[in-house]
Amino acid sequence: MNQKIENISIKLLEKNIKPSFQRIKIYEYIDSKRNHPTVDKIFNDLVKEIPTLSKATVYNTLDLFKKAGLARSLIIENNETRYDSKVSNHGHFKCDLCGSIYDFEVNIDDLAVKALDNFIINEKNVYFNGINLIHTVKKLKAIIQKENPDIIHLFDSRVFIFLFSIF
Repeated sequence: MNQKIENISIKLLEKNIKPSFQRIKIYEYIDSKRNHPTVDKIFNDLVKEIPTLSKATVYNTLDLFKKAGLARSLIIENNETRYDSKVSNHGHFKCDLCGSIYDFEVNIDDLAVKALDNFIINEKNVYFNGINLIHTVKKLKAIIQKENPDIIHLFDSRVFIFLFSIF
């Protein structure tokens, strides 16, 4: 057994979860991809490797991981639940152009909201959405290079960022 699979098995056993092949592969997927996948994404990618995998197994396994503190669910948009193996407090940024979700460090525990002093807070989340300029610039450069490679040398990233900032 390779070291990564063995480490996941140990992690599952520490939480009293039987390390079945499907559970190991689902945890490996959410931990290695870091793309905050949906159940559909996890299922569609893993069913190629595990033909007997069902969507119900993915849901049940993720629920088990959440209860054991091995994963958390994120509802970034109303109809989209995503999963994250990074269970420590951190923020998320979703790019409106490409749909990617990025982690960022933020001290959520220091967020004090006086208006909530008489409430018990079960969960804290920080979400931002906007445009990832670096990613967008790279895509735009690739498009220009493909369409008109003779002029790409005239542009550097600062030009693209400036162009986006004025629109």
